[in-house]
Amino acid sequence: MIDSLYIAWKYIIYNKIKTVTLVACVTLISFLPVSLQLLLEESERQLMSRAVSTPLVVGAKGSALDLVMNTLYFDDEVPELITVAASNRVMETDLALPIPVYARFQARGNPIVGTTLDYFDFRDLRIAQGRQLAVLGDCVLGAKVAASLGLKPGDSLVSSPETLFDLAGVYPLKMKVVGVLEKSHTSDDLAVFVDLKTAWVIQGLGHGHEDVTKLRDPTLVLKRTERNVAATAKLYHHTEITEKNIDSFHFHGGLAQYPITAVIALPHDDKSGTILRGRYLSRQETRQIVRPEDVIDGLLQNIFRIKNVLDAVISVVALATILAIILVFALSLRLRQREIQTIFKLGCRRATIARLLTAEIFIIVVMSGVFCGALIFLVNQFSHDLVRMLFIR
Repeated sequence: MIDSLYIAWKYIIYNKIKTVTLVACVTLISFLPVSLQLLLEESERQLMSRAVSTPLVVGAKGSALDLVMNTLYFDDEVPELITVAASNRVMETDLALPIPVYARFQARGNPIVGTTLDYFDFRDLRIAQGRQLAVLGDCVLGAKVAASLGLKPGDSLVSSPETLFDLAGVYPLKMKVVGVLEKSHTSDDLAVFVDLKTAWVIQGLGHGHEDVTKLRDPTLVLKRTERNVAATAKLYHHTEITEKNIDSFHFHGGLAQYPITAVIALPHDDKSGTILRGRYLSRQETRQIVRPEDVIDGLLQNIFRIKNVLDAVISVVALATILAIILVFALSLRLRQREIQTIFKLGCRRATIARLLTAEIFIIVVMSGVFCGALIFLVNQFSHDLVRMLFIR
């Protein structure tokens, strides 16, 4: 058998193109189903672990999937906005702790998440460098954001405008980086965290400017009375919050009507959660309350339906590839008739020919197995990052 393997190896080395083609075909057909299964299992683990840890999410009626994906994974699809009154309503029930979330804006391609300090305790996020959010204009970076942008406490980060031409005159806000979070291996590593008021300043709902009562430029004053001074749009608004101008920043109207994207509700117990969900069942209700676990489970069911289709396609392709390989060996035998005749003249039997062909197939399968194993090992090692790149973000 060693002699057969040696002769088969020499033949395979001589016919490089044929060998590479066969090895590539067998490797891909073996690698695709296994790698697909690994990626799907990792995506299920990541999606479900974060969904299971989030009891309830309150948001505007509409797509529950968009609501959950934006709240849990800070997806680009922003659900219909609600107001802070939705968070106050949950608080007033005394059934759950509300954590408002406003995930709408971005900074250099990374989501800006406006929330409260309760969010950090809920997600068990710890500060690795610097300090926690304290004043207006502060931001805390996820571990991967800080690494990719090369930022550290003391640096600055500018928010990105939603559109190229902002007709509302809302300017990008220069935020001060005050802290970097420890790596959590979740979507929080990819986010820039600010408090809700800073997010509203980014939107233009809060702003800072000169004291209008002290203006002397007549082009800046629209109307002046004893009780009020109305300024024109020419009035300069600060685009950075500093110690000198922080006192000039203010908000108009009641904060209860300011926008957020969702409220994470943390019930005190199962009974409280059930009662709270029951209060959003009315047909006249303008908001919905969902269990992220149910929503993500439905998403995964659809993914696995697609996997069944892919498995069927891969099976058909695998069958076609196997038939093609058989055809290649059959044609190879035809082309190698002179070699076979020479082997017979040397006194060898038909069993020798069978051993040589078996040795060739064995070597090709072993080579494919080695390459396939190496590729599967790489996918398994980097499945977490691959899933984040392909499925979650």
